[in-house]
Amino acid sequence: MSQIRISISGAAGRMGKRLIACISDDPNLVLAEAIESAGHAAIGTDSGSSSGVDTNGIPISAGYDPANSPQAVVDFSTPQGATLATAFCTENSVPLVMATTGLEEEHIAALKSASQSIPVVWAPSMSLAVNLMMKVTQFVGSALKDLDKVDVEIIERHHRFKVDSPSGTALKFGQLAAESMGLDNHVHGREGVVGQRTDNEIGYHAIRAGDDPGQHTILFGMQGEKIELHVAASNRDCYALGALAAAKFAIGKPAGLYDMFDVLGLNDGQV
Repeated sequence: MSQIRISISGAAGRMGKRLIACISDDPNLVLAEAIESAGHAAIGTDSGSSSGVDTNGIPISAGYDPANSPQAVVDFSTPQGATLATAFCTENSVPLVMATTGLEEEHIAALKSASQSIPVVWAPSMSLAVNLMMKVTQFVGSALKDLDKVDVEIIERHHRFKVDSPSGTALKFGQLAAESMGLDNHVHGREGVVGQRTDNEIGYHAIRAGDDPGQHTILFGMQGEKIELHVAASNRDCYALGALAAAKFAIGKPAGLYDMFDVLGLNDGQV
């Protein structure tokens, strides 16, 4: 079987480096190109050695080259990088895995437009375990929706360098719980005399400390008992490996907007 050619956007970032390292360990994948923002200090350096693996002869560059013939692009960069990746993939009919967080409405609209002509896998987290836990959250929420006084709180922990808060993953957990339970009041943190907790709210709490690659706890509090769903990353490889699994999934798929439930085969109703 010929190797699948993958381009990485955000190649000099923490996730980009892990993606390149994981590609080097997968005999079915090969790095097509490594992209970074124009003016980045890493431009021109070997993408393999900068990622802590063997030199691969592929320099980090500031732009895409269709001649490199990527079969999929994985974007783990910035909203600006996401715009460039979306445009390149649309213009060259290349499947796109969008893993960048903190996207605004304009970027989301561009992704949805792109999905009319190419396969796009977009999810707030590429972790397979996180997405499985999201399905479990839907199941638990649906089972508890008709009970009185079921309180939902979401606590997330990430490294001190993360710029968006709460995480996109936490917001997705909240969206899924809200939809399954009919809740509509999303509360971010609490301070002062805020009064008794209302029945229809979901509380979010973000912790930023150290080098934590990501933890999420979904708490369903009831009278006399509770359920806590907890998922934690021990390193960033879970996100990289999930994104690469999404890239393999997207190749050969018809145009459309997919998520990690599709990658895991969980959109047919199974938990």
